[in-house]
Amino acid sequence: MTDRWLYPWGFGSVAFGGASLLVPLYAVQLGASAFQLGLLASAAAVAGAPGAIAFGRLADRVPSRRPLVIGTLATVGACLAVIPFVSDITAVIVANAVLWLVIAAVAPVVTMVVVDATPESDWAERIGRLNKFQGYGWAGGLLVGTVWPLVVGQFVGAGTATRALFWAFAACAALSAAGTAWTLPSPDGHVTSPRRVRRIGRILTTSPRSIRSATVVFSPNRIYWSTRALRPGRLRKRFSPALATYLVAVCLFLSGSAAFWAPLPLVLTDAEFGSGIVFALYLLASLGSAVVYEPAGRLASRYDLRRLQAGSLVVRGISLPIVALAAGIGAVSLRLGLVGFGLAVVGATWGVMAVVGTAIVTRLASPAVRGEILGIHAALGAVAGGVGGILGGWAATIGYLAAFAIAGALVLLGASLVLTLRVGELLTQNTPAAAE
Repeated sequence: MTDRWLYPWGFGSVAFGGASLLVPLYAVQLGASAFQLGLLASAAAVAGAPGAIAFGRLADRVPSRRPLVIGTLATVGACLAVIPFVSDITAVIVANAVLWLVIAAVAPVVTMVVVDATPESDWAERIGRLNKFQGYGWAGGLLVGTVWPLVVGQFVGAGTATRALFWAFAACAALSAAGTAWTLPSPDGHVTSPRRVRRIGRILTTSPRSIRSATVVFSPNRIYWSTRALRPGRLRKRFSPALATYLVAVCLFLSGSAAFWAPLPLVLTDAEFGSGIVFALYLLASLGSAVVYEPAGRLASRYDLRRLQAGSLVVRGISLPIVALAAGIGAVSLRLGLVGFGLAVVGATWGVMAVVGTAIVTRLASPAVRGEILGIHAALGAVAGGVGGILGGWAATIGYLAAFAIAGALVLLGASLVLTLRVGELLTQNTPAAAE
């Protein structure tokens, strides 16, 4: 299959990345409270997971997947074009949920497209290429948001600049839809056999994370592919105490992470950072995780996984309230430097957490159900996104430091559970998931 369509698809990912922060910032401009920002983040996470599962199953039955991909891009463009005309915060929350419903839903569909009519031996390479285009696009959206106030903001007011940025991202999505319609082929192959589904799930759960992972705690693509063959009755007999303990730890530290990100746009705005600076800080956090993924993989193959994971969680748990403190210290330039450093550290810890976490689950899970356990591990991110978003928004109504302290405490509690695992438990399974 030709890869020409990946270029317009990557251009559409610019809109995805930009919208991930632009909508919360717009809600802040409308006067959203911290709790409403928590609802915004929670609704997006809750809508994304079932959307991916439903759309993925639909894509496996329709004669052609082209309309699903093109329709998603068109819907994203329409949502982004309409949101600037909405002044009710509840309506913005609903519109954002619809936006992330379709963005999450299309993730397994484009994976099917890249592997259709392609030998299985080429799947890992093609999925990696897709992730690269999506990652560059996502980062590009954050970069556009960073420079937009410098280019446009000097000519118009902040509100007009925000609306214009919405329409710029809407145009990216519309042009992406047109370009994808022009270049996307319509292969005949459909990925339906259980063996092929498990193969894709293993590739996705062991492949490097994208740049968006630092600020988005779940992957709808991994959730869909890893849970398609889920059989709860068989899983009940395969859960060891160590695996159950680690998954509880995952719920804790991912909920804490989501509780941190949910009110953060309001925290940064109240710290007198403009929208361009906020975009730059999010980009910095994302880049912090991206540069750590590969070194973390090397460390995971050499050192105690418990200590690596717990160490990254301790650093993250301490860093979260420090960011809140830094946002209220001294002059704007000092605050910017301290918050930027703190968010870079937070992003870097995610790079370790994501890679080492997959390695731990791989070691603890029985080979017979390893793919399904990895799917549950991915799905917990969606649950954590919903719970943590509401928790973080509610706690921030008491105070930002209180919210970030609670977020940090949840992460540290997860770290303590990770340390209760015994070294021997992580050495019982030494066959990596990617080699099955």
